Amino acid sequence: MKGRIQAEVLTIGDELLRGEIVDSNKSFLSDRLLSLDVETRFHASVRDEPDDMVDAFRRAAGRSDVVLVSGGLGPTRDDLTIEVLAKTFGLELVLDEESLAGIEAFFARFGRTMAANNAKQAWFPEGAEVLPNPIGTAPGCLLEAEGTLFFCMPGVPRELHRMMDEQVLPRVATRTEGGAVVRATLLRTFGMGESNLDDALRDVAKDGEVTLGFRTAFPDNYLRPVTRAASAEEAEARLARACETIRERLGVLIYGEGDETLEAVVGRLLRESGTTLAVAESCTGGLLGERITAVPGSSDYFLGGVVAYANAAKTALLGVPEERLAREGAVSEPVARAMAEGVRARFGADLGVATTGISGPGGGSEEKPVGLVWVAVAGPAGTDARDFEFPFDRPRHRQLTAQVALDWVRRVQLGEEPLAPRYLQRRPGPQGKAE
Repeated sequence: MKGRIQAEVLTIGDELLRGEIVDSNKSFLSDRLLSLDVETRFHASVRDEPDDMVDAFRRAAGRSDVVLVSGGLGPTRDDLTIEVLAKTFGLELVLDEESLAGIEAFFARFGRTMAANNAKQAWFPEGAEVLPNPIGTAPGCLLEAEGTLFFCMPGVPRELHRMMDEQVLPRVATRTEGGAVVRATLLRTFGMGESNLDDALRDVAKDGEVTLGFRTAFPDNYLRPVTRAASAEEAEARLARACETIRERLGVLIYGEGDETLEAVVGRLLRESGTTLAVAESCTGGLLGERITAVPGSSDYFLGGVVAYANAAKTALLGVPEERLAREGAVSEPVARAMAEGVRARFGADLGVATTGISGPGGGSEEKPVGLVWVAVAGPAGTDARDFEFPFDRPRHRQLTAQVALDWVRRVQLGEEPLAPRYLQRRPGPQGKAE
């Protein structure tokens, strides 16, 4: 099985077919295979039903070189992947004593006694290679049947991710020696729509050395440049040239690469500059603070936040004057400014950020429609505030508002304009022009 091979991803579980969970494992596994220039030709999902599983295994063996199987390795009666895989190809199940000892040790580390049904996780089809799982109780396995490689992995994402990277990819790589070397990365952008990004990069990746993919993950847009070459050095050089061109073209619209989140990038910039931050939230209801504190070590720069939803809370906790709230309303420039300045003063932070808006679906008026939001940032150089209308449902309105606030902090740290108007359209000013 040398050279370009074809792959299939098969996920197993009733919960997937009922829509109870989002099947993110498919996209993860296909993305990882791309690094080896392995093309995923088929995605499939089946219930925890033996007949359906046998059919899926048979179909996969007939059309794919490599099959990545996720799910059904647990200890309960509906975890049937290993048992059915063995049955499909007429193989007996055999006990792997090392796996059984590892499962028992896993429970012992937590002071627990292993339940009898966990022992089923140590049985594998005869001839299978066991794939260790250092962070869970379900080892995986590799079985070659009828010329097809079946890699069985847990459905729990963090366990699957580690097994894929440490156990599966190296084994697949040995089967693809002599093929093209592939290099790819993910560039994360915020502030421009997908169609505008495509237009801005229309002359990139036209020489055949690079392919450029686009993907929207609200409120971001992702770019994936992919290069193929005869050697790793050549592929990496091509990728570097492509990324340099894209960065020159898009500039500050690109906020991160790979797994970097916006909150992680903001945190790194704040830490590097020694800047502290506090937030005052109304419409985002703590979402902004939650994202900031999701980053390990955020206590280095994040001093705290206030969720001041009611007007009385804005006055009592942030010092917003009652007469200003009565005259201007909670969703207004003066109140947004006062919130940002108030939280900055109360926490003694270098920067204070405030969000106040109408996330809907009700509460709007002709003067202040649903979707209106004000974001303000107060710092040593003064306070700036901008208003926008985000025509989205309540969850996405709140999500986008938090994203704008984070991106504003990033741009302030970089010395850039606060927002990217081509994507985030601001409300018309008094003369019908953008403010």
